[in-house]
Amino acid sequence: MSDTLATEHVSAEVPEYPMERAARCPFAPPLPMLEMGEAKPLSRVRIWNGTTPWLITGHEVARALFSDSRVSVDDRRDGFPHWNEHMLSTVNKRPRSVFTSDAEEHTRFRRMLSKPFTFKRVEALRTAIQEVTDQCIDEILSGPQPADIVAKLALPVPTKVISEMLGVPYEDHEFFQHHANVGLARYASAEEGQKGAMSLHKYLIDLVEKKMENPSEDAVSDLAERVTAGEISVKEAAQLGTGLLIAGHETTANMIGIGVLALLENPEQAALLRDSDDPKFIANAAEELMRYLSIIQNGQRRVAIEDIEIAGETIRAGEGIIIDLAPANWDASAYPEPDKLDFTRDASQQLGFGYGRHQCVGQQLARAELQIVFHTLLRRIPTLKLAIPFDEVPFKHDRLAYGVYELPVTW
Repeated sequence: MSDTLATEHVSAEVPEYPMERAARCPFAPPLPMLEMGEAKPLSRVRIWNGTTPWLITGHEVARALFSDSRVSVDDRRDGFPHWNEHMLSTVNKRPRSVFTSDAEEHTRFRRMLSKPFTFKRVEALRTAIQEVTDQCIDEILSGPQPADIVAKLALPVPTKVISEMLGVPYEDHEFFQHHANVGLARYASAEEGQKGAMSLHKYLIDLVEKKMENPSEDAVSDLAERVTAGEISVKEAAQLGTGLLIAGHETTANMIGIGVLALLENPEQAALLRDSDDPKFIANAAEELMRYLSIIQNGQRRVAIEDIEIAGETIRAGEGIIIDLAPANWDASAYPEPDKLDFTRDASQQLGFGYGRHQCVGQQLARAELQIVFHTLLRRIPTLKLAIPFDEVPFKHDRLAYGVYELPVTW
């Protein structure tokens, strides 16, 4: 059944998606979404182009669909619930990548990206991440107050680390951060989004071609080597590199910024983390912060390629699926009292990195960065406090990745 036909049989009372978070509780998923999740783990919603995909709000159903081979990430398929007009308008212009391919094609792309992100390689990077973190905190402590945690810590740490890993010159960070922001606008028009995407893509094409001539020990050189071997095209290599560059700094930067705010608003939990020397506790605290905050706020987009019977509903072939991590991570059946930040709970099954074969390829790097940054910041500046009223903090309601635009602090 096509998505158009499916829509005709859906009630006009279907709620609009995405939904807005409540200003009085900006850490929480939107209240209507939580209410939907309490009633049942999946429901219909209406998105920007009038279609009515399934919204997944239950933790168990989300995990099941993430790992179901009858669910596709291929955004060229009919019924795929595109984020916005920009994503739909460029669907046949973008090369395939690890983010938009299934089965063997996905495995091929993922294998090309796995080398720099193995557990062993990331563990070896911890010393470098610690050094970058300490340098940023040194600059905060020696500079004026208030200091902006976003500009001084949340952005530079993951940006410097991913730039080094990929072989992207850090001096270009303002360029790629700007164009990543253009492309990650939550409601981007086709024209606005394309400008940012094309600028970044051209930048990576040029970089891949340079690495083909002068390779070094970095991830873009690895991709360039595969181009030379005829395994992928220059455009495919650039698409993979662009995805890693954006995902490698943007999501982690947002998580650090809003994560520090959550710690400041939960001083008892912050004290537990600050005073712990247990690597397992520190690691779980980062997982719990990810569960609590779930910064990807437009859902993980999929489409069914066969009929799927799940949780008393039938998702028909060709119907869109949006797996929203925020309500799934606040599912009370998986996490009792989900509105409480609790570092003593086991948060190891949180879905912030997705689940199954398409889970985040850079998750080990992100974990290492979050664990080091949060613990080090609390240790080195134990008197850290918000420099503005909480209700004046500028939240990123208009971005695909939730966070804060700035976070002024004093100590």
